[in-house]
Amino acid sequence: MNLSTIDIAIFISYVLLVIFLGYWVSREKKGHEKNAKDYFLASKSLPWWAIGASLIASNISAEQFIGMSGSGFDIGLAIASYEWMAAATLLIVAKFFLPIFLKKGIYTMPQFLEQRFDSRVRTSLAIFWIGLYIFVNLTSVLYLTALALKEIIGIELEIAIIGLALFAVAYSIYGGLKAVAWVDVLQVTFLIGGGLVTTYIALNAVSNGEGVFEGLKVLYQKAPEKFDMIFTKEHRAYEYLPGISVLLGGMWIANLNYWGCNQYIIQRALAAKSINEAQKGIAFAGYLKIILPLVVVIPGIVAFILKADIAKPDEAYPWLLNTFTGPGIKGLAFAALIAAAVSSLSSMMNSASTIFTMDLYQPYFKKDASQKNLVSVGRITGVVAVFIACLVAPQLASLEQTFQYIQKFTGWVSPGVVAIFLFGLFWKKTTANAALWGAISSIVFSAILYITVDDKTLPFLDKMGITFIITSLIIIGISLLERKKFGKEQEPSSYDKSIFQTSPTFNVASVGILVILAAIYAVFW
Repeated sequence: MNLSTIDIAIFISYVLLVIFLGYWVSREKKGHEKNAKDYFLASKSLPWWAIGASLIASNISAEQFIGMSGSGFDIGLAIASYEWMAAATLLIVAKFFLPIFLKKGIYTMPQFLEQRFDSRVRTSLAIFWIGLYIFVNLTSVLYLTALALKEIIGIELEIAIIGLALFAVAYSIYGGLKAVAWVDVLQVTFLIGGGLVTTYIALNAVSNGEGVFEGLKVLYQKAPEKFDMIFTKEHRAYEYLPGISVLLGGMWIANLNYWGCNQYIIQRALAAKSINEAQKGIAFAGYLKIILPLVVVIPGIVAFILKADIAKPDEAYPWLLNTFTGPGIKGLAFAALIAAAVSSLSSMMNSASTIFTMDLYQPYFKKDASQKNLVSVGRITGVVAVFIACLVAPQLASLEQTFQYIQKFTGWVSPGVVAIFLFGLFWKKTTANAALWGAISSIVFSAILYITVDDKTLPFLDKMGITFIITSLIIIGISLLERKKFGKEQEPSSYDKSIFQTSPTFNVASVGILVILAAIYAVFW
């Protein structure tokens, strides 16, 4: 189905606006040459509202629009736990993780690991994260968005992938994080605004023109099973969302890894003007996470109720756009989908280039690299990363539910990463050898559980929880053994407990988020 002239005009206007804004905010004062701090940390100048908007724009991509809508079509509102539990996780990260990261003045997560442990831990995790961003994150975003473009306007998958990559590179590669973050403020407006418009139209269609609330009522009446948030063992989707573990188990590991240890998320907060601005920005992102299921999950349930003629769940959102959005509105929804994709692509490119430049290139290839050289290497790395992802992305076409694939793959390493950071941050006796063996054992035990026990018997979220416990015991055991053997301990840089104090604004915002989440789970238990 082709876009109308007005849809094309809206989309082209959006593309030109994004590129213009990206270059405009990337300008430097006369006589100032862009340095690593400017390129990788946006000159540490971001206010709270830009941080919150950029966090969500970077987080929400085709994984959610396409993948979570597909899961909404297949299993219902329960998949929204990834969004709602993330809102609670953000509060923990803001209060306990972020003050330490900012105090240490780091550029990257691997850099923190070297300060706390040693260069082996830093290098190992740097290589892992670069691989993850290129072969899982970048490729999945390119593939899922290209799939949507193919379904909506009939463009070939490979051409769509190349077009998306070129768009993301065009506005972000010159300015770095500064361009990415400030353009994200615009992107999140398209993303949430356009997404809500699509949801409104879909719910209005379900209710035969009687409005959104009537539409939600119809959804609940026709498919009450799609609104169960906590599954029993008998539920066919228990392997994806295993009951109470969603609230008390492996879901926390997945979210702490993503929101607390993930370079392309934390990098926005590291670029804040101050700790207060960073924490307010994260709280703002928490509220946006609460409303996102209206944008990315409800449309999938609508497609199910309307018996969408699709081959697999991931086609639910494109089908909805083709069926119910008319001229103008389709252009806006289309721009929202592309905004979600390119904001994530540019963020992942920038973070991969930051890690490669600061954690691999400078320490191992050119210790005396100039600021200009570091910026140049960052730009080249970003282009190379997205080029490789373009080659790999078409291979994901064989997957049924790409969102679940992403969660399972990252679930192999999430327990080890979370354990290393938690013990590194909060237990001074943790040694470098313990951290390194913890990371290795996490992958080994994840692989053993994956091979020996299928997900129907032991869901992958539960496997993550078990692996985290085993990894933690290994880290504790090795640390205590080494301390006993050598009679000394490796302490992190000292920090006073006062750094964990938060402003009244953040405290009130946090209580509001927790109350809303408690109400949601009380209603849809």
